[in-house]
Amino acid sequence: MTSRLDGPLKVTGRAEYGADHAFPGLVHGYVVVSTIAHGEIEAVDVTAAKSAPGVLAVYTPFDPLELNTPSLPAFGETWVPLQDREVTHYGQPIGFVVAETFEQARDAAMLVEVDYRERPAATSLEEGLASAEAAPGTEDVEILAEGVESIADALAASSVVVEATYRTAPQHHAAMEPHSAVAVWEGGALTVYSGNQGSDLQATELAQALGVDVASVRAVNPFVGGAFGGKGRTSAPAFLAAAAARALGRPVKAALTREQVFTATAGRAATVQEIALGAAEDGTLVAVRHDSWCSTDANRSFVEPTTRGTSQEWYATPNLKATQRIVPLNLPPTTFMRAPGEAPGSFALESAMDELAVALGMDPIELRVRNSSIAPPGKDLQWSSKHLDECFQVGAQRFGWAQRSPRGRVDGDWLVGMGVATAMFPALRFPATVEVTLREDDTAVVSTSGADPGTGLLTVLALVGAESLAVPVERVTPRLGDSAFPPGGMSGGSTATASAGSALMVAASEVIDALLALASSPGAPFEGAEVSYEDGRVLAEDGRSMSFGEVLRAAGRESLSATGSSGPGEELTKHSFSSFGAQFCEVRVHRWTREVRVSRMLGVFDCGRIINEKAARSQAMGGMVWGLSAALHEVLEVDDSGRWANGDFAGYLVPVNADVGEIDAEFVRYPDTLHNAVGAKGLGEIGVVGVAAAVANAVYNATGIRVRHIPITIEDLLVE
Repeated sequence: MTSRLDGPLKVTGRAEYGADHAFPGLVHGYVVVSTIAHGEIEAVDVTAAKSAPGVLAVYTPFDPLELNTPSLPAFGETWVPLQDREVTHYGQPIGFVVAETFEQARDAAMLVEVDYRERPAATSLEEGLASAEAAPGTEDVEILAEGVESIADALAASSVVVEATYRTAPQHHAAMEPHSAVAVWEGGALTVYSGNQGSDLQATELAQALGVDVASVRAVNPFVGGAFGGKGRTSAPAFLAAAAARALGRPVKAALTREQVFTATAGRAATVQEIALGAAEDGTLVAVRHDSWCSTDANRSFVEPTTRGTSQEWYATPNLKATQRIVPLNLPPTTFMRAPGEAPGSFALESAMDELAVALGMDPIELRVRNSSIAPPGKDLQWSSKHLDECFQVGAQRFGWAQRSPRGRVDGDWLVGMGVATAMFPALRFPATVEVTLREDDTAVVSTSGADPGTGLLTVLALVGAESLAVPVERVTPRLGDSAFPPGGMSGGSTATASAGSALMVAASEVIDALLALASSPGAPFEGAEVSYEDGRVLAEDGRSMSFGEVLRAAGRESLSATGSSGPGEELTKHSFSSFGAQFCEVRVHRWTREVRVSRMLGVFDCGRIINEKAARSQAMGGMVWGLSAALHEVLEVDDSGRWANGDFAGYLVPVNADVGEIDAEFVRYPDTLHNAVGAKGLGEIGVVGVAAAVANAVYNATGIRVRHIPITIEDLLVE
C-alpha cells in the first residue's frame, strides 16, 4: 500500500499552509465582527483604533475597501464583506484593522466602537416552520402509480405505515486550519496564499472582486488543512487581505480566530424532516413521502438537499412525494458540508426504514435489500453498477449480524444493540485539465490546479500518472494547488479522483504520442522507424530501445509536455451513477448512567476502483467517525442573542480517540468504467452517510427507546 506523499511534510511541520508564508514588509489584518444578529450599522468610531500603536488602516462600511461581488457559473454570488451596513447574523465581518503586528491589529480591533439600529432576529428553525418558503432551485417531486390519485391514497392503501418527524442539528466544518490568507502585490499582479478547494476558482473570484484580469491573479494552496466544503468559496480574510495589500502597497496577512471561524464562515444547516413509509406485508414499499425543512441564512444562499440525495433515489417505490422548504434565519450562512443533503437526509430515511422493519417484524437488512432500486424512482437510467447487496452480505458476515437479537442483549451493566443503514452518495465528476511533462532525467511531472484538502489526491495523481506512463511511482512528481497550473476545478463532491484522474489519462496518452512523434522525426534517434512505447521506453521494430529521457536528451530537449481534459459527457444520458455502502454499528448503553459507547463500526463500500487502499480506508473510516460525531456529539447551540453559545473548540464537541472503538472499512471492488476511464467512483463523502442512523438504530435495539433527533444525549435515554 502506498503512503501519502505529503505525509512526512505534514507530520514534521515542513508543509507550508497559507498563513505560514511571510514576506518583507508583511503587515497583519484582524477582522472585526458584529455583536448583534440583525440590524443596521448606524456609526463606527475608529478614532481610538486608528491612533493605537502600529495601526496602518481601519476599514469599515463607511470607509470600505474597494471590492465587487463575484459570481461563478453554477455557484452564484459570493458574499463580500464591508460593502453595506446591513447585519444579518452575529459575528458577521464588519471591519478590518491592519497593523504592523498581529497583536497590534487585534488590540486595536477591540477599540472599534459600533452603534447599531437593532432589529428583531429570527434564530429558531422550529418557530419558522409555519412561514417556510419554497427552496430556490428545487421543485416538489411527485411520482404516482397508474390509478393512484395522491400520495395520501397510496399510504392509506399500504398494509403497514410508519410516520415520524426527525431532526438534525446545525454543525460546522471546524477544519484544523482556520480560514486565512497572505496577499502580495508585485508589478500589478496579485499572489494569494490561502487554503481553498480550487485555486483556479479562487483566482477567478478574487479577480472579479478586485476588478482586474484573472491572468494577473495567482492563488496558491498546495496544502489545505481540511475543508469538507467549508473552503469552496473565497473567504473574508482572502478578499480583505488582497484589497488591503493593494491599498497599502504592502503584503497583508489575515487569519480568523477559532471563534470567528464559527461565525464568519458557513456551516451545515439544521433540518426537520417528516417521513411516511407505506409497505405491503412482505415489506415491499408502496409509498414514500419525505417533506424536509432546513435553515438557511437571511440571503437564502444555500439549500440543504435532504430529499434529493436520499428518498428520491435510494429505494424502489411506485409512489413518491418529496418536498423541500427553507426557513431563513439571522444565523451564520450555510453551505456544502461533507455529504450535503445525504448526511442529514440519511438519518431520517434510514431511521424510518428501521422503524418500518420493526413494524413488519422483518430483519432490517432484508427490508433494504428487498427494496433496492435498479434506478432512481421514476427514471429510466439504471445505475451503471450497483453492488449494495454484496456490501450487506459481506458486512453482515464480518459483523456477526446473525447473532443480533431484535431486542438487543445484556452484558453486565451494559445494554448492547446493533444497527445498520444504507449509504449512498452520487458518483460525479467535474471538468478538469491536467498537464503531464516528461523530463530528460526520466522523471515526469503531473500538474493541475485542483486541491488536496487531506483527501489524498496528490498521491492518487502520482499513482494514476505512474500507471498511465508505465513508470515507477517514485519517478512521478504530482503538483496541485496553484492557479498557474491547468484548471482542475473544485476538490469537492467526491469528484477529484474521477475528474483529475480521467484528464490525466488523456494527458498521458497525448504526451506519449508526442514523444513517439519526436523520436521518429528527422534527425531523431528513431528517424523514420515504426516506434511504440512500453514501460517508459520507446521501442523500435528492430529491437532498439531508449528511455524517454534518453530520447529527449538525444533530441536536445529538456522536457516534453501535453495537456488532457475530461469532463462529464454522454454517459449522463445512458446511466445513473452512485457509490453505495452498508454501515454497521454496535453500541453499548450503560443501564444506570445511560452513557452511550459505540463499541464497533464497520463500513462496506462499493466505490468502484480503489486507487490507494491505505488512503481509501482512512477516508472511509474518517467519515464514519464524523457520522458517529453527528450522532452523539456535534450541535451548534444558539442563545437568545443569536450568538453561537458553543462556537469554539471548548464547547463544540467532536469525538476523540477514546470515543471511537473498533472501526474498519472494506471495499467490494468493481471498477466502473461506464462512469469514467479510471473506474473510480466517489469515496470521500460516503463514509459519513448513514452512520448516525445506524447508531440511533443500534441505540433502539439496545434500549427500546427510539430517538428521532441527533445528537442523542443521555437525557434522551433516561427512563423512570
